[in-house]
Amino acid sequence: MQLRPEQLAAHLKKPLAPLYVLHGDDPLLTVEAGDALRATARQQGFDERNVLVVTPTFRWEELFHAAGNLSLFGGRTLVDLRIPTGKPGREGGEALTRYCKAPPADVLTLITLPEMDWRAKKAAWFTALTHAGTTIECRAPALEQLPHWIANRLNSQQQSAPPDALEFIALHVEGNLLAAHQEIQKLGLLHPPGALTLAQVSAAVLNVARYDIDDLRTALQAKDTVRCARTLEGLRAEDAPLPLVLWALTMEARTRALRPALLHAARIDRIIKGLASGDRWDECLQLALRLTRTT
Repeated sequence: MQLRPEQLAAHLKKPLAPLYVLHGDDPLLTVEAGDALRATARQQGFDERNVLVVTPTFRWEELFHAAGNLSLFGGRTLVDLRIPTGKPGREGGEALTRYCKAPPADVLTLITLPEMDWRAKKAAWFTALTHAGTTIECRAPALEQLPHWIANRLNSQQQSAPPDALEFIALHVEGNLLAAHQEIQKLGLLHPPGALTLAQVSAAVLNVARYDIDDLRTALQAKDTVRCARTLEGLRAEDAPLPLVLWALTMEARTRALRPALLHAARIDRIIKGLASGDRWDECLQLALRLTRTT
């Protein structure tokens, strides 16, 4: 069975499967999934836990020994096997394949791996694991899915935010869910349950930013051409994320419903993604000048 991280909570309301395999590119999701599985295992009577970490000197008979040990208290055992490199080697691959063929009774096995590329996923031992157990691939959501992920996290702490605020957070933390998690927790500490505003969100996020997108938005709203140009130059010098800069420009164009400016923003987006040619920062400057000169 294949599960996505967001499906795990519902899955854990049922009796646990004998074998789980965690792998993926995001540390936060992997840690959270592992913690949830271990907590549920305790609730379902897996009182004994054996943690095994595969190192160059690891002996694979330890896996079978850990799984064969009976709990002193008559409970069941959780075997928590971690393979940090994702490469068990020939001996380890054969041991894992053999382990899957005859999983021990009253034992829950949790195997944690890093991100596995397509070659590793075709290995006999990994195929054996996925066929015998439940696999959870912990991949960070793509940028277009990130606002929805953030909204769900805010909802879990009884908060909500408008789409523009969710998009702001997403652009600020893209590629780093741990940072997103920290920003969401910060909002929970700074503000009571309920609806958040874009101003509240941007103030909280920008308190730790080296660049100041809010200055750019203020300059755009004031139609201050010189300040816009100076702010963009500063953002460029600090290597600010271009998608976040474009977001600020696009929000201003949307507020005024300026179709030519929105089309210009769409072209910049294609340039950033490598789908069109042009100087990304110069185009942002030209769009900012268009916005400050438009009545």
